[in-house]
Amino acid sequence: MDIIRVILLGIIEGVTEFLPVSSTGHLILAHEFLSLKPASFQNAFDVIIQLGAILSVVVLYFNKLNPFSKKDQRGRPAAKDKTTKTLRLWVKVLVGVLPAAVLGFLFDDWIDAHLFNPRVVAAMLILWGILIILVEKGKGKNKATPPVQRVEDIPYGMALAIGFFQCLAMVPGTSRSAATIIGAMVLGSSRVAAAEFSFFLAIPTMLGATLLKILKNGLAFTAYQWFLVLLGLVVSFLVAAFVIKSFLGYIKRHDFQAFGYYRIILGLLVFIYFYLVGA
Repeated sequence: MDIIRVILLGIIEGVTEFLPVSSTGHLILAHEFLSLKPASFQNAFDVIIQLGAILSVVVLYFNKLNPFSKKDQRGRPAAKDKTTKTLRLWVKVLVGVLPAAVLGFLFDDWIDAHLFNPRVVAAMLILWGILIILVEKGKGKNKATPPVQRVEDIPYGMALAIGFFQCLAMVPGTSRSAATIIGAMVLGSSRVAAAEFSFFLAIPTMLGATLLKILKNGLAFTAYQWFLVLLGLVVSFLVAAFVIKSFLGYIKRHDFQAFGYYRIILGLLVFIYFYLVGA
C-alpha cells in the first residue's frame, strides 16, 4: 500500500509542481487519504520528491541552462554570446533565490509547525485564485505589450523582486509557481518569460529545500523509506516532464484564469469537507 500511495503522490506532485495551483497544498490534502508514517517522514517526503519534478526542468532545458552547450534550446547551433547570456541568466536566478533562502532557513520549522494544515491551504487556494483572476482581467484590459518578452531579458532588479514574491509561497496553498509567475507578470514580464523564470528559479530553491530536509530528517531514514523517496522522485520527474511541455503550449494560447477558478472551487470544497468531518 505504501508503494501505491507513493506512486499516486508522485503523480500529484508532478502534475501540480509547475501549475499555479500549489503542489504542497495538494499533497497536504492528499495525505488525508494517502498518509505516510511517521508524520516526520511524510513532511520530508513532500519536499524531497519535488526535486524529481525540478530535475525535469534541467533535462528539458539542458541546452538553454548549460552555458557551455554549443546548441540552443531548439538544438540549433548556439549564438557566439550564448555562454555570456546563460551565465547572466544563472546570476539572475541566484539573485532571485536569495530572499527565500534566507527566510526559509530562519522560519522552516515554524512554518512546518503552524501552517501545514488543510484550513491554511484552503484559504490560500481561494485567496490566490481571486488574485490570479484579478491580475488576468487587468492584463486583458491593458493591451500594451509587456516590456520583458524573453526570460534572458529579465533585469536583475526584477529577478530580486520575483524572489520576494516567491517567499509568499512559503505559506502552503499559495503555490510557488503562482507567486513567481503572477509576480513577474505584475512587474512587466510576458507569461512565457515569467513561467520559464519560475521553472529556473525552482532549481536552486528546491535543491536547497531538499538538502535542508535531508539534513534534518534524511540521515535517519530507513532503507525502505529511502526506496519510497526515490520512487516518488522518479514518478514526479516523469510526470512533470510531460506537464511542462503541455503547460508552455497552453499559456501561449490562454491566460491563467481557469487555474484561478479551479483554486477557488477546490478551496471551497476543502473548507466544506473539513467542516463536515470536524478536522
